[in-house]
Amino acid sequence: MAERSDNLLNTINLPYNTEAEQAVLGAIITDATVLPVVMETIRQPEEFYSSANQTIYQGMVTLFMASKPLDFVTIFDYVSDAGAFENDEEAKVYLYNLTQTVPTIKNVGSYAKIVHDKYILRSLIRASESIADMAQNTPESADLVLDAAEQKIYDIRNGNETGALKAITPVIYETLEHLQLVSGPDRDKYLGLETGFAHLDKTLTGLNGSDLIILAARPGVGKTSLALNIASNVATKYKDKAVAIFSLEMSNMQLAERLLSSDSGVSSMAFRTGEVGSGDWANIAQSASRFSNTRIYLDDTSGITVGEIKAKTRRIPNLGLIIVDYLQLMSSGNSNDSRVNIISEMTRNFKIMAKDLNVPVLLLSQLSRSNEKQARRPMLSDLRDSGSIEQDADIVMFLHREIPENAEYTDPSQISEITLIVAKNRHGEVRNISLHWDGAHTKFTSMDYRTDE
Repeated sequence: MAERSDNLLNTINLPYNTEAEQAVLGAIITDATVLPVVMETIRQPEEFYSSANQTIYQGMVTLFMASKPLDFVTIFDYVSDAGAFENDEEAKVYLYNLTQTVPTIKNVGSYAKIVHDKYILRSLIRASESIADMAQNTPESADLVLDAAEQKIYDIRNGNETGALKAITPVIYETLEHLQLVSGPDRDKYLGLETGFAHLDKTLTGLNGSDLIILAARPGVGKTSLALNIASNVATKYKDKAVAIFSLEMSNMQLAERLLSSDSGVSSMAFRTGEVGSGDWANIAQSASRFSNTRIYLDDTSGITVGEIKAKTRRIPNLGLIIVDYLQLMSSGNSNDSRVNIISEMTRNFKIMAKDLNVPVLLLSQLSRSNEKQARRPMLSDLRDSGSIEQDADIVMFLHREIPENAEYTDPSQISEITLIVAKNRHGEVRNISLHWDGAHTKFTSMDYRTDE
C-alpha cells in the first residue's frame, strides 16, 4: 500500500503497510508480554505511518515503562487523553478492531520487521529529496554535498536519523536497557574500551563512544608512541573492533615499525638500521602474527581533512577507535581563514564525527611554543592555536617530562618517568598518572599510582 505525496520529488509514493501496523498493535493489546520483543525492532513511535498508530504505540511504551497494566482499558484511557481520535467511541472501535486483525501473536516479530522496513524506505525517500535539494540549490563544493549525502544514508542505516523531536520515554527505556547490560555478567562488552593502562582506565572509565579525547605534548615527549600503544592494546584485546590510525607525520611503514618494536621488544633502532639479531626475528614474527589477527587500519594521507576521515571510517564495520596524529598538520580546505578559526572548525567537526559514529576519537595536538620555551607543566591554555580545542574536547590529556633542576645529564629523552596529566575529564575527576617510558622500544607502561599535586 502506498500514498501519493506531492512533497517528495513529486512522483514518489510513500510505502507503508497498514495490516502489519495493526497486527503489531493488536498483538500487544492481546498479550502485553510481546511488547519487549516489538521494542527490539521498533525503537520509536514514528516508525508507524499512521499518526493514530504512533500515539497508540507511544501509550503502550509509556505504560510499560511506568510498570502499569497494559490492556485494552489502560490503552484506551491513554489515547483518549491524548486526543488521538475525534471521540471516545471511535477510539473504542479502532482498538477493538486491532485485536481482531491479528493473524497470530507468535508472528509479531515478523510484523514488526515489516513496519520497520517500511519506515526505513520512507526515510530513504525523504533523504533522497533532501539530497536532491542540496545538489540543486546549495552553493557548496561537490565534496561537501557528497559528504552530507553519505551522512544521511549512514544515519538511516545506524538508526540515527534526524527529524522530529524524540519523546523521553523511549530514551529512558534505552538508558535503563543499557544500564542492565553494563551491570550484567557481560558488562565488559558494553563499557568503554580499556587502554591497557589501568590507572588511566579507572580515571576515564575507558574510551567511550562519542568522546573526543585530546592528547597533547611538546615535540619528542611521546604522544605518538602513547597513541600507538593504546591502539595496539585495544586492537589485541578487542579483536572484533577496528582501530583506524591516521598519521599526517609518519608513513604507514614507520607506524608498523613502531608497533612491531613496542610489541616484540626489538629496538626501534634495529628496524631503522637493519641490524636485527637472529634471535630477534622470532620475536618479530610472533608480533607480526599477533597484529595480523587484529583489525588495525593505517592511513598516511598527507593533508587529510576531517570530512575525508569521516567518509573513510564510517565504511569500516564495527569501528572501535579512531586515532589522528596530529591536528595542526591537517588540511581544512579553507586557506583564506585564520589558523585559529580553522582549528576551531576542525575540532568542532571532530566532536560531531565522534558523536555521529558513536566512536571515541583520540586526537593528537601540539602545544604552543610558549610552553616549549618555558618547559613547565602544560595547562589547558597551552593548547596550540585555539581555545576551542579545550571547549570541544570531552577529555584533555598532556604528556610531560619533568627535568630535574640539578640533572647530571642533558638528554631529556633518557628520563624514564613521564607524567600523563588528565587536565579535563567530562566524566570524572582530573589527576596525574605516572608512566614508565622505554625509549629504545617507544613503549609506555604503567607505574604504581600516586597522586602528583
